[in-house]
Amino acid sequence: MEKTRLLILFGGQSAEHEVSCRSAVTVIRAVNPEKYELLLVGITKEGRWVKTDNADQIEKNCWQTGKTSAVLSPDASCRGVWLMDGKKMQFWPVDAAFPVLHGWLGEDGSVQGIFELARIPYVGCGVLSSAIAMDKVFTKRIVEGLGIRQAAYVVLHRRQLSDMDRAIGQVEDKLSYPVFVKPSCSGSSRGVSQAKNRAELRESLMLAAGYDRKLLVEETITGRELECAVLGGEEPRASGVGEILSAAAFYDYDAKYNNPQSRTVADPQLPGDAAAQIRRDAVEIFRAVDGWGMARVDFFLEEATGQVVFNEMNTIPGFTSISMYPFLWESRGLSVENLVERLIRLAFARE
Repeated sequence: MEKTRLLILFGGQSAEHEVSCRSAVTVIRAVNPEKYELLLVGITKEGRWVKTDNADQIEKNCWQTGKTSAVLSPDASCRGVWLMDGKKMQFWPVDAAFPVLHGWLGEDGSVQGIFELARIPYVGCGVLSSAIAMDKVFTKRIVEGLGIRQAAYVVLHRRQLSDMDRAIGQVEDKLSYPVFVKPSCSGSSRGVSQAKNRAELRESLMLAAGYDRKLLVEETITGRELECAVLGGEEPRASGVGEILSAAAFYDYDAKYNNPQSRTVADPQLPGDAAAQIRRDAVEIFRAVDGWGMARVDFFLEEATGQVVFNEMNTIPGFTSISMYPFLWESRGLSVENLVERLIRLAFARE
């Protein structure tokens, strides 16, 4: 039987470049080699597309020096990738693509738009849902219409920081300290910090502005951090609930990926119907943004009220060895190999 030719994209120009590389290693090793012929293309931090030979090169972080450049053709009449090594050119037809790209220029609809132009089936959410979910502010506005509780927030733009006192005043008029400050379009907690007073808020706003021009300032929700994985197309379903036990004051990038004391737990004990509500809300939010394939939807269980509070969603969640998305499905009996296979099948099922 002829193998399906699958393009796997990883790396990228976002702050989550390293996480993407680690996720790609997991995905590559989970793909069934009897069914798929793989083309591995890494995107360097500078934006160069490079053909890579295997997962070991990615794991050893030596793929960036590859001599074969790759160009994904947007021409729908010849779906595939041009490989160029000096003056030598080769065309590699593509049947489907699996973008393992987190964050800006990967998870935001940019790459998905190229796949749409080329008419190449691809894993994950489409252009619109990717763009909405990547932008935390727009996600919150969608969720407002669903009546699902979320943290109160203020939106600022980088240009407003030229009058810092006025910008801080807008936050203080609506929110009480402590507050969280986030770039609107960044993932893996890059550029996120908590401010307990005016001086810290000034620093937090400047930090977040280094990652995005649009900034989100939220009230602090004190409680348990919970996540739910969604999988599917027309009839998406939710996994069980996972809990993050962070080694730091909050689950920032360092606590998530560099602190071995941070850990995740599947199906924690939750009061009342909190778990069922999280699963319902996760699917409802996924549908509201027109999701397809996969997403991880994050919540808090507020300590003071016991209420479920929506936090954010990710349409290309991590696939590293410690990532919640594959962990939650594995706890339901779906191995990472079968999860990857199901995601590829969903790429072909999208109309």
